[in-house]
Amino acid sequence: MAGRRAVRPGGSMRGVVARSPAVSFLVAAAAGAALVGGVYFWVVVSSFRLPDAGAAGCLPDGEGSWAIGMYYGKSPLELRPIELDWKSNGNSSAWPVANPVLTCATPTEAGYPSNFVADPFLYVQGDTLFLFFETKTVSTMQGDIGVSRSLDQGATWEFLGIALDEAWHLSYPFVFKYENEIYMMPEGNKKKELRLYRATKFPLEWTLEKVLINKPLIDSSLVQYDGVWWLFASDFTRHGIEKNAELEIWYSNSPLGPWNEHKQNPIYRSDKSLGARNGGRLFMFEGSLYRPGQDCSGTYGRKVKLYKVEKLTKEEYKEVPVKLGIEETKKGRNAWNGMRYHHMDAQQLASGGWIAVMDGDRVPSGDSTRRSLFGYMGFSVAVALVIFVGFVKGAISCYIPPSFWVPLTRRSELSRMLPVHRFNQKIRRYSTSVGRSISATKSRLSEKTWSNTLFFCVIALIGIINVCIAVHFLFGGNGAEEAYTHQGQHSQFTMVTMTYEARLWNLKLFVEHYSRCESVREIVVVWNKGNHPTSDAFDSTVPVRIRVEEINSLNNRFRVDPLIKTRAVLELDDDIMMTCSDIEKGFKVWREHPERMVGFYPRMIDGNPLQYRNERYARGKKGYNLILTGAAFMNSEFAFRKYWSDEAKEGRDYVHKNFNCEDLLMNFLYANASSERTVEYVHPAWAIDTSKLSSVAISRDTQKHYDIRTKCLAKFASIYGPLPQKWGFGMREDGWDK
Repeated sequence: MAGRRAVRPGGSMRGVVARSPAVSFLVAAAAGAALVGGVYFWVVVSSFRLPDAGAAGCLPDGEGSWAIGMYYGKSPLELRPIELDWKSNGNSSAWPVANPVLTCATPTEAGYPSNFVADPFLYVQGDTLFLFFETKTVSTMQGDIGVSRSLDQGATWEFLGIALDEAWHLSYPFVFKYENEIYMMPEGNKKKELRLYRATKFPLEWTLEKVLINKPLIDSSLVQYDGVWWLFASDFTRHGIEKNAELEIWYSNSPLGPWNEHKQNPIYRSDKSLGARNGGRLFMFEGSLYRPGQDCSGTYGRKVKLYKVEKLTKEEYKEVPVKLGIEETKKGRNAWNGMRYHHMDAQQLASGGWIAVMDGDRVPSGDSTRRSLFGYMGFSVAVALVIFVGFVKGAISCYIPPSFWVPLTRRSELSRMLPVHRFNQKIRRYSTSVGRSISATKSRLSEKTWSNTLFFCVIALIGIINVCIAVHFLFGGNGAEEAYTHQGQHSQFTMVTMTYEARLWNLKLFVEHYSRCESVREIVVVWNKGNHPTSDAFDSTVPVRIRVEEINSLNNRFRVDPLIKTRAVLELDDDIMMTCSDIEKGFKVWREHPERMVGFYPRMIDGNPLQYRNERYARGKKGYNLILTGAAFMNSEFAFRKYWSDEAKEGRDYVHKNFNCEDLLMNFLYANASSERTVEYVHPAWAIDTSKLSSVAISRDTQKHYDIRTKCLAKFASIYGPLPQKWGFGMREDGWDK
């Protein structure tokens, strides 16, 4: 018997052999889950901007991903974001500069790794702006006070360093001037006291002046009103107080104290939606005092509420809510302040205009923790389902006879009298009953009935859903398709698409999707033919302008439009759908080289005579020298004027006659205007041509379409000269052009 496994009489090897179906099922299920997760990641999750695992700062943080934006206006009640004030910076290809103007990258790139910046306060010194703010330092995971400087009214900022760093968390750096001295009153409630610091060498060196109040006050703001100094703050250690729902007032003849409590304290003690917690500096406007507060319903710092103070004395206080006057974005997580904004500092400039800073966040409080929890829950449920089904299949396939459990004994009168015999009899009866139940269940589940099929389909569907949930929340970053910065600044672009009456359904999908992209400022619809819709016919988060053309011509795509305010224009066919993340990548690449056309569909034009071919040919040649302008960024000031110049007239006439090749003409015009590189490719994660789903595609006969374009190449080459040789794929360090 050496080398063999012994089997008892009446036993079976089925329990050993029958394990393989369950194991096979588990392996197949794991492979299927990996496949489903991979497909979901490629189609959905890959469109999100994922955190850089090797980055020093800007890491996922449970407190959020706060950033800071600039606002301007004639009144603090009517403020507009910096992108609508059309401030530009050619050094960063920001035409215009867009919010946010400060992010976690600002201190991180200066050598002070940070996860977010928040609680901004301005200090105006002539034409120079100093901005103090909380920066969540990565090394200590606590708040320090950073400071930046702007010499151009907030369009660009230089990070100067850390102004204040203590052994405890600091935030809310309320900065003010009193008797020719500059003071800072930051929140440091972990120290259980409200401290006042004085600048010894502004703005980076400070010394402790005194402790104002021995209480853990939060978000304290000062204001001088009717000859008295007033201090507004919150103390969440009071008995019976709801967090973020308490407001109290103190008063003094000097900001240096001593301070006395208001008789109505606490002013608020419950309902955190009322804006009890301060949301920035109080300000005077047209003789009235205004207080910004935080609406913390739903999540911490959901939005700023503004209150007009109607009565403020040592005995009484009354305020009423007023409209803040800032339009909220509708882009959700794709906007830097799409989920919450909780702080504002508005100040009047010497010119009479108003300037303000606000912070904002694209995720709610605790989002990274919540996403991890949901992800692991989804993964656990998927694993549990696989194990459950595997166990059921294994248990059904692996029947163990009663003799496996009960040792064999010789039948004798003595053995029948022993207690062990009676126990064996019970085990046999129980095993037989279980065996019959398993056999019956196996028989029922083995039947190919619709109920069995439905049962396993439901289990599989639940498993697939949970795999997708796990991938989405564990590997999807913060779930946002964020804009990219170039040289520390954001900007915006205008989308231009050309269509006509029969493609209205395409257009509605197009507008609804792309208007949610963070950097899109406006969508211009070039209406070539038929009855045009009105702008309010679209579900859009940005303005939609319908530009009705007199004649139906492809040249209309590049018509000079003085109403387009952004320098960057994305020409995009209305039947192309791709992710906002890919659009943002293309915009970043264009900002790096605004003299080029940057697009998503490369072609390689060569041969004698020249021949038009598809992208597969370019891949085979390992390079390209032309970008289709049906999905391309360009400098509208250069490209449109060039297209409508006298030198381009012959080409335009040829385009109009053949109703084709306007994109080829633009490539020849670019190549003719420069000896440098004129096109660059960005590889999209995926793109869908929705025209294939309808009968209104402009060029459904591919070969005929290619033949016409081949003739266009010969015509344009004879007029404008050759296209450049080629540029290879995969030349960028980030790999976006592979």
